[in-house]
Amino acid sequence: MTRYLVYRVLHALLVIWLVVTLVFFMLRAVPGDPFAAMLADVDPEAAEELRAKWGYDQPAYVQYYKWMINLVHGDLGNSVYGSNVPVTRILAEAFPRTMSLAFLAFSIALTISITAGIISAVKRRSFMDHAVTVIAFLGLSMPDFWVGILLIIVFAVRLGWLPAIGYKPMSEGFWAWFSHLILPAVAAGTPFAAIITRMTRSSMLEVLQTEYIKVARAKGLSEQRVIMVHAFKNALIPVVTVMGIAFALLMAGTVIVENVFAIKGLGRVLIQGILNRDYPVVQGAIMIVSVLFVFSNLVVDVLYTMIDPRIRFVEEQ
Repeated sequence: MTRYLVYRVLHALLVIWLVVTLVFFMLRAVPGDPFAAMLADVDPEAAEELRAKWGYDQPAYVQYYKWMINLVHGDLGNSVYGSNVPVTRILAEAFPRTMSLAFLAFSIALTISITAGIISAVKRRSFMDHAVTVIAFLGLSMPDFWVGILLIIVFAVRLGWLPAIGYKPMSEGFWAWFSHLILPAVAAGTPFAAIITRMTRSSMLEVLQTEYIKVARAKGLSEQRVIMVHAFKNALIPVVTVMGIAFALLMAGTVIVENVFAIKGLGRVLIQGILNRDYPVVQGAIMIVSVLFVFSNLVVDVLYTMIDPRIRFVEEQ
């Protein structure tokens, strides 16, 4: 198991390096640069001076070498656009906001979807099953920004129960943090709750039709033990796969929800960096996103071995 984890960590580092390298050269392959966007039409000479000052007049491979040397020392550079703020500071401010939003959205989606998926599978073709199916399809068909706007209108504008926009850190109190995140978390988590619900139902239905479930019932085991111990555990493999992808996408793809609720998280920082042609910010943000995706896949692989020991045995051979 240890050998497998070491191999996966090394593989993850290789993937992250390939991603950041590809992004680095693709950004510079696009015509123009941050200074052309800011000053070329106003003062071309000033743009050239800034380009030389920041080293953007050098060949791409020289820029890449210097960036990688700084990256090894934990320096992601400074933001070109704006007040020359270190990229690490920008990401350090944005990451906790996105992490809080993603974690709360994932928790809400997981709580609802697992429960609904199990009930739907056990009560197959009942009113409850049909109701869960319809709600899941509605969740899949409704865009998260539309859900967010609807939640703002109802709970913030009409009822006045929750704030409409902004973010408060946990240091200002749990309620301040929770009240600002609950609406965007519901909006971001709704599509993933629907996806995990459908996957849980499908996987549970497949397992419930197997012979060992019939044998467990024939032995006189309680229905609760049959469902939760024998059926649900064996149905978890595809569900865990979707869960890992959902969490990674929540971490990287909440940009629309962050914009609707005016939360300056990782996704919003990335989009602003792309629009401003701010190379250091884009490179740093994409590196964080790639780390999250790779880490999520690694966690999913480890969970596989915990759910089904046979997977561990095969990998160790």
